[in-house]
Amino acid sequence: MNSSSSSPDRRDVPMPLWLQGVVELGSVAVVSYLLVLLTVLMVWLADGFDTLGLTGGIVLSGHVWLLAHLTPLQVALDPGAGLPRTTGMVDLVPLGLTLIPFALAWRAGRRLARACWEGQFWQPYLSGLAVYSAAGALAALLVSTGEVSVSPAAAAVFPLLPAALGAFVGAYRASRSLSGLIGVNAAAWVERTSQYSRWAGSYVWAVLRAGFLAAVAGVGIGAGLLAAALVWNWNDVVTVYQRLGTGVPGDTALTGLQLGYLPNLAVYALAWATGAGFDVGTGVHASPLGTSPGPVPLLPALAALPPAELPAWSLVVVVLPVLAGVLAGWWFLREGENHLDDWMAIRLPGRWLTFPLSTALTGLFTGAVAGVLAMLLSWLAHGSLGLGRLTDIGPHGPDVLLWFGAEVAVGATVGYVLGPWLEHEPPFAPSRGGAEGAPADPREARRRRRSEAAARRAMRSAGRRAPGAAQPGAGPVAGEPAGEPVASPGTAGDPPER
Repeated sequence: MNSSSSSPDRRDVPMPLWLQGVVELGSVAVVSYLLVLLTVLMVWLADGFDTLGLTGGIVLSGHVWLLAHLTPLQVALDPGAGLPRTTGMVDLVPLGLTLIPFALAWRAGRRLARACWEGQFWQPYLSGLAVYSAAGALAALLVSTGEVSVSPAAAAVFPLLPAALGAFVGAYRASRSLSGLIGVNAAAWVERTSQYSRWAGSYVWAVLRAGFLAAVAGVGIGAGLLAAALVWNWNDVVTVYQRLGTGVPGDTALTGLQLGYLPNLAVYALAWATGAGFDVGTGVHASPLGTSPGPVPLLPALAALPPAELPAWSLVVVVLPVLAGVLAGWWFLREGENHLDDWMAIRLPGRWLTFPLSTALTGLFTGAVAGVLAMLLSWLAHGSLGLGRLTDIGPHGPDVLLWFGAEVAVGATVGYVLGPWLEHEPPFAPSRGGAEGAPADPREARRRRRSEAAARRAMRSAGRRAPGAAQPGAGPVAGEPAGEPVASPGTAGDPPER
């Protein structure tokens, strides 16, 4: 507000939140389409599409934009020569292009979160998503042709998935609090619950993050296997380029297409490593046991497919997803939120029973979370090109769920059991939560346990040097009350704390 004038200064009037959401997410839709259009026009200018034309390039960009937003396309081709018209559904989503609107929506969500007061984020969020939905429906109406048609209803719904998820995740990363987004203080509600409820919430949240870590590690394993396969079969990849003979423009378009499907191929490699395998069209299945023979598309990247027969030792590859589970189990141990073990130690007698049972259940829960995430990725990477035998491409979600979930469960159990030796802690230490609750800071609890273990080792060493001598501050011996302190972590002679 300008104080020197009776009328307000329009430059000082903030933009309404609903309008800011329209501008931000509307810009995401426009910019993501322009990036696709720029790529198509570059190929067209290089004579990559002889008969397409400028109008055809704009329409093709709309088709690619909708497909990248998970929207299926209905294709109908007339081969001519008296042959019947061929129809099919194209829903093999190029996940590499889907990351573009997701990343743009991430940045838009961060800007919207900074512009809102607590509990106001839903205003620009919903208005922006409404505009994004309208943009998808409008694109379906404008780019539908006799050969490729798109349902406006589907185009209004499916593009919301990457945009809504990206904007919400970006806003959460900016505000660092759900209460700042939805206006509900979950922390205050949790504080009013019982100690066991807080333990359950912390345990579930830690299991979810451990499963997410295992899924991310699995995708990294798939990407590494894909890179190794491409490097190993590089001569075959180059040979396919030469056989196609498309020239520089065609090679550029083909390489851009393969880059768009690069995340899909990484998910395929992960499914292959689990043992579930994946399909490359009807009748062609690739797994660690080999690849069933059959025709495959003449795509350079598919030259890296495993051969029809593989040696028996190739089954060792299933150890890689187990290692992802080991990493998740070790992370869960370091997080210090195994309140299921705390509850069992209080309720059930016998540490020999509670520790194996809680560890096995934690590994099973972690594997279930990782398996569900891998199944969702497999569902996104699976699809059809709608023509001929290419109607079943990619892994099947339930198979990946069972294989990857089981392997991560085994690995998480092993990682949690081996973690104490890696952390130099006693593996079967009793629960320290007690009735007073778990320590507020897991890292402080780990430091305390390390200090106590170091003090006990120092006292045992001193006892071996002077048998029978009483050690100052040595704590209780056999027959003394168990509640007395063992030693002070900071006594002289103790090894330095790590």
